[in-house]
Amino acid sequence: MHNFKELKVWQNAMALSKIIYDMIKNFPIEERYNLTSQIIRCTISIPSNIAEGCGRGSDKEFIRFLSISRASTYELETQLILANTFGYLPQIDFDQIIEKLIQIQRMLNGLIQNLHNKLKK
Repeated sequence: MHNFKELKVWQNAMALSKIIYDMIKNFPIEERYNLTSQIIRCTISIPSNIAEGCGRGSDKEFIRFLSISRASTYELETQLILANTFGYLPQIDFDQIIEKLIQIQRMLNGLIQNLHNKLKK
């Protein structure tokens, strides 16, 4: 088992969650139950699945939850592209958030690959 709070990828996902929550405060009220809701669900899913995977009994299960977390990053990226396209998210904010999100994707990919390699030994 892993201590999720010690994982840099979990820490980065938590920091991104804070940024996202602050960002969506500026979205139009009519998006509250649409795009905003979807963004919140994805944002919460990323660190939550990392933490849940850490609590599972095997590396194989951990990989499964890391994969779910990674999928949520791609879903969130799509929603942020939409928010930017609709004019809800200024380009400079979009670029900074996407950079952080891509870093998390890379970290998840690396952790998943390391765990796969460990299982092969």
